[in-house]
Amino acid sequence: MSPLYSEDKTLDGLSKNKFKYIFFSKNSSNAIHCGICRSSEHQCTLVFRRDFWEISRALEFGIVDSDSSTKRQTHYVGVRPLSAPLLLLQRVYYLSLEFYMGRTLQNTMVNLGLESACDEAIYQVVSVRFPIGLGFACFLDSMASLGLAAYGYGIRYEFGIFNQKVVNGWQVEEADDWLRYGNPWEKARPEYMRPVHFYGRVQHTAEGVKWVDTQVVLALPYDTPVPGYRNNIVNTMRLWSAKAPCDFNLKDFNVGGYIQAVLDRNLAENISRVLYPNDNFFEGKELRLKQEYFVVAATLQDIIRRFKASKFGSTEFVRIDLSTLPDKVAIQLNDTHPALAIPELMRILVDVEKLSWEKAWDIVIRTCAYTNHTVLPEALERWPVDLFQNLLPRHLEIIYEINRRHMERITQLYPGDVDRMRRMSLIEEGDVKKINMAHLCIVGSHAVNGVARIHSDIIKSTVFKDFYEMDPHKFQNKTNGITPRRWLVMCNPGLADVIAERIGEDYIRDLDQLKKLLDFVDDEALIRDVAKVKQENKLKFAAHLEEHYKVKINSDSMFDIHVKRIHEYKRQLLNCLHIITLYNRTTHPSLKRFCPIQAAPGYHTAKMIIKLITSIGDVVNNDPVVGDRLKVIFLENYRVTLAEKVIPAADLSEQISTAGTEASGTGNMKFMLNGALTIGTMDGANVEMAEEAGEENLFIFGMRVDDVEALDKKGYDAVSYYNRIPELKQAVDQISAGFFSPDHPGLFKDLVNMLMHHDRFKVFADYEDYIQCQDKVSALYKDTKAWTKKVIHNIAGCGKFSSDRTISQYAREIWGMEPNLEKIAAPDDPR
Repeated sequence: MSPLYSEDKTLDGLSKNKFKYIFFSKNSSNAIHCGICRSSEHQCTLVFRRDFWEISRALEFGIVDSDSSTKRQTHYVGVRPLSAPLLLLQRVYYLSLEFYMGRTLQNTMVNLGLESACDEAIYQVVSVRFPIGLGFACFLDSMASLGLAAYGYGIRYEFGIFNQKVVNGWQVEEADDWLRYGNPWEKARPEYMRPVHFYGRVQHTAEGVKWVDTQVVLALPYDTPVPGYRNNIVNTMRLWSAKAPCDFNLKDFNVGGYIQAVLDRNLAENISRVLYPNDNFFEGKELRLKQEYFVVAATLQDIIRRFKASKFGSTEFVRIDLSTLPDKVAIQLNDTHPALAIPELMRILVDVEKLSWEKAWDIVIRTCAYTNHTVLPEALERWPVDLFQNLLPRHLEIIYEINRRHMERITQLYPGDVDRMRRMSLIEEGDVKKINMAHLCIVGSHAVNGVARIHSDIIKSTVFKDFYEMDPHKFQNKTNGITPRRWLVMCNPGLADVIAERIGEDYIRDLDQLKKLLDFVDDEALIRDVAKVKQENKLKFAAHLEEHYKVKINSDSMFDIHVKRIHEYKRQLLNCLHIITLYNRTTHPSLKRFCPIQAAPGYHTAKMIIKLITSIGDVVNNDPVVGDRLKVIFLENYRVTLAEKVIPAADLSEQISTAGTEASGTGNMKFMLNGALTIGTMDGANVEMAEEAGEENLFIFGMRVDDVEALDKKGYDAVSYYNRIPELKQAVDQISAGFFSPDHPGLFKDLVNMLMHHDRFKVFADYEDYIQCQDKVSALYKDTKAWTKKVIHNIAGCGKFSSDRTISQYAREIWGMEPNLEKIAAPDDPR
């Protein structure tokens, strides 16, 4: 057995609590089996009841042991091996309110090289395999795999976004109580609990500014290990849970106030109760603002604590000088949700550490960087000033001062340009005065990046054009990526093995090596093997559908899959119109449509789109004339676990957003890597995918960004397309007349009205080209060999879309760090 150590328990040099994650680096099923047996001594029902969760916890006990004392990783703390570069002593903190979690066990086994050992160990106890608990984002996986000292920070939501059910064609939301059985991968860290303040008032005194009479909520951290890919490095994801302070007053209890005190505690803990769905529509709710400040305030206290306690060559017992903070700390703001890190860090530096404004502001700018994720105006966060005044009065003062100095700079650079000042102000005037959080992020960061090249160009030329003109050096592009460990090796092992047989296994760490597959693109054996793996995955998925959806489908059919959150710009309605067109033709070859998508609970239009999809499916799937040539299936409750089944089985990936509206996308990359061909517009990362694989190997259709802009200037007239294209008119008339909703003929009139008169995303303008492109798809699908050759070209072109490449660029170009692929020695390795 070889224990590998996670960092962050004695770094402050003060805490006596010791904590370790131990990972077995040797492929020893006996060692892991011992862990299961040891665990079963404490969980005596294990073997007899064969309860899923008990076995899962037992297996976790064999891999992750949290009871042993800790040794530090010398790469991450003050003592540094002579061979380790100094840059390794810097840490990056990735702040996000939405780490989308998947199941962790199998991904951990892949990264540690323990798949066969764990499988055998489980078999010795009970002959089944179990996925388990909690997962982590692609970026955290890559940070650990690249040897970067990185931490992911977020909120430990008691309830996830929601579980989606479809009842009579309508979406119904149910609570996602994902912690009901506990989470074996996490470790509570009460020794690092931090207070977070809300409300109160601001006092300006001779000693400085004080924020007083606040309400306090405690932030309790839970740590989850994030192992790198076979490099003996384990990073940490730290999620904060809100806890009320224990300050009951016995006098209150005696006069009957105890019940109210308990209720007040529950209100405080609501901060980490539930994840707000990301529905691309900003809603300014106080609880959401509380969540955003809660994670930022707790995280910054943790960052400052760790910085002060880390030596970095200092002889001080506790570091006092914060001037070197930007040299040792990088904070990446993932979207505007953690934007409050900027005024909060200013508050700490100015009010607590007593730095001058100028020095503090220099530290903040050099420390923080901002990633933008949207160009849609309605999705950008704008918080009412009145809400700030009540909840975070000191931060409002700081934002006002940031804006005052920002306006002075604009005045100096652009004298007399009042319109520019209005456009660039952090404070938006109007009936309700609001704070533009994206503007705050840009002003308070040294780097601003989009997540695909076309997206980065758009924010420079439109959304943030004024800021780019003033500070062009800040703006960069970092095209998104995915981890091949989860999204190929783990979810599609058959394809991973086929690739490894041709080019070896090094591509798992260096995805650019997939280009070597181009040497085999005409190899009959590879073409046969790739097609065989795809068919096996389709058979597995068909069995899953039959078991869970009671739908029997022909696995030889094309699996045409559209995975997107519901929004008009993602154009599920365009897909619906194509399905209706196919239905009306009735002689179309076999095709199966799957739409695994969710609508935000409060988004009426999105729910109506789901109802339309299910209603179309009810008609199409039960029409004896169509038979099994066309099926429409809505997959409810789409999540990472379902994605791992859907994506390997896909033949065709729908990426059909209006050009210039999708920031990047990562689903498109996952489908591409797993052997699906893409039908899509030149939007988001599709543009770069077409460059890497060759545009001839994707099915590209529709308007480009320039075409959309030209149509906007000319004026988009949906009715003209409706009158000119017979198949489009027929499909729209069927929806409008109640063909798909005979019991409620007017059910979809709002959707039709939107398409005809209020469609910002121009569905009808791309309809004709989309239908023609789909006809090309159907024709090519009949030629298995030609289809599979395009699949191989696509897989070979996926190298750019590894999150390892993305994170390497962040590290070198924003964080000032150098990735390190060196595998550190395990404690029991020969010296």
